[in-house]
Amino acid sequence: MDVVDAVGWLGSAVLVISLLQTRVMRFRVLNTISCAVLIGYNAVVGVWPMVAMNVVLVGINLWVMARLLRERHDARAYEAVVMGVAEPFLRRLLDRHRRDIATFNPELPADDPVRDAEHAFVVTTGDQVVGVVLTRTGDRPDEQQVVLDYVLPPYRDFTPGEFVFRPDGPFADLGTRTVVASPGMTSSERYLETVGFVREDGRRVLHLAA
Repeated sequence: MDVVDAVGWLGSAVLVISLLQTRVMRFRVLNTISCAVLIGYNAVVGVWPMVAMNVVLVGINLWVMARLLRERHDARAYEAVVMGVAEPFLRRLLDRHRRDIATFNPELPADDPVRDAEHAFVVTTGDQVVGVVLTRTGDRPDEQQVVLDYVLPPYRDFTPGEFVFRPDGPFADLGTRTVVASPGMTSSERYLETVGFVREDGRRVLHLAA
């Protein structure tokens, strides 16, 4: 096998790997890389229709990635919807992802993740559910303790929870001034910093009001 064939096989392998991804952004990045490699390979062997197709695919991927990055903090693209913890839709959603939730939140009751929750917020984009945040009242009436902050696999390259934790978000109607991260969230330091949590008295807290 010569170098040109090796490049072709490499591009094809990355293409297959990209199609196995569940995360939206990771799929787009790997697919763009594979298309770029295949552009070079097909140009060398003179298969111009494949060159043209992969050029178009690179353009589409770049456009989609730019849109995703532009909208990741846009309140017009994401919405936090208040939902009762007993709602059948919420329970079905959590039950469907029970195993994945348990992997990242082993401290939660395996049989009923909402057992300790008083409030539920479902983050959506368009008609798609991208995440769920469950909370309960903390040590003070104006404090909420996060029970669960779960993002569905396709959207884990983003921070949809921020739309729940914004000062003008759904906590405002509860009179919440402070949100305390759950033990399961403390391993996600980068996420907590992005959303606005700070270290305070051995906890990770988010102040919503001065």
